[in-house]
Amino acid sequence: MPTAHRVVALAYDRLATFEFAVAVEIFGLPRPELPVDWYRFSACSYDAGPLRATGGVRLIAGSGLSALRRADTIVIPGWRNPDELPPRPVLSALRRAHDRGARLMSICSGVFVLAATGLLDGKRATTHWRYVEKLRAMYPRIEVEPDVLYVDEGNVLTSAGSAAGIDLCLHIVRRDFGAEIANHVARRLVVPPHRDGGQSQYVRTPIRKRTGAGLAAVMEWAVRRLRAPITVCALARQANMSERTFARRFHDETGTTPHQWLTQQRLIAAQRSLETTRDSIDEVAEAAGFDTAETLRHHFRRVFGTTPTAYRNRFSLSKSKS
Repeated sequence: MPTAHRVVALAYDRLATFEFAVAVEIFGLPRPELPVDWYRFSACSYDAGPLRATGGVRLIAGSGLSALRRADTIVIPGWRNPDELPPRPVLSALRRAHDRGARLMSICSGVFVLAATGLLDGKRATTHWRYVEKLRAMYPRIEVEPDVLYVDEGNVLTSAGSAAGIDLCLHIVRRDFGAEIANHVARRLVVPPHRDGGQSQYVRTPIRKRTGAGLAAVMEWAVRRLRAPITVCALARQANMSERTFARRFHDETGTTPHQWLTQQRLIAAQRSLETTRDSIDEVAEAAGFDTAETLRHHFRRVFGTTPTAYRNRFSLSKSKS
């Protein structure tokens, strides 16, 4: 990634404090321990300060909308009222930033700001499940994804409810710096290193009360054994369920199938190997549980739009084998 990547958060009166703090924590916290040139973070606002924020907090942004002219990534951390159209200067500044190639992302209700710019027309987007129907009604040209954590449409990204903003921010870190750096940031936050954007926003079935029950232990068991073949039958047996019950329960809790989840976990393992080891592509594929290097390449191209070798050249912390 080019050095001095500038991230600007758009603050506003009646600011959503948590959503703003997510952007600060991910992009604004200095990380001298990481071997990368970290983001340069700032906040701007169209509203005159001090800005009121949730929880009795008041905030003064460092600059006005002019900061958006230099931003590489713009974060819209919520919006004060979905029914309130953002000021025209804000919408115009966001459109200009997008036109010159800036990346725009929203957290939770911030999607209503992006929607008002027209930049989401014809694209997929998401928001908190409480706002899904309102977003559909107000902006029918947007393909609203009602039950996902985040949606990546290239230079326009949207996330669901507040905590899903963490997942989207980590996804962006992963895009910019690779899986190992994103995992380090997640460990600092004490959150899961990767929740796929297609995962459900909430669990549809009650969590079992019995200690150690549920699917978490089964998923941990599988992650420790990625090198070996793992079938849905084996997962179901580990969970003491029939295959049909296990598959249904798994989808209810994760929003995906066991097979898709296993493939994703293997890709994550492969990413980390490519970044941190000198293993050949064949060795990386074997360690991650892919049958062949060609299978790894196939899934890499499908999910990441690149090859394992190109990924290693971009993110590796060590030289690969020839």
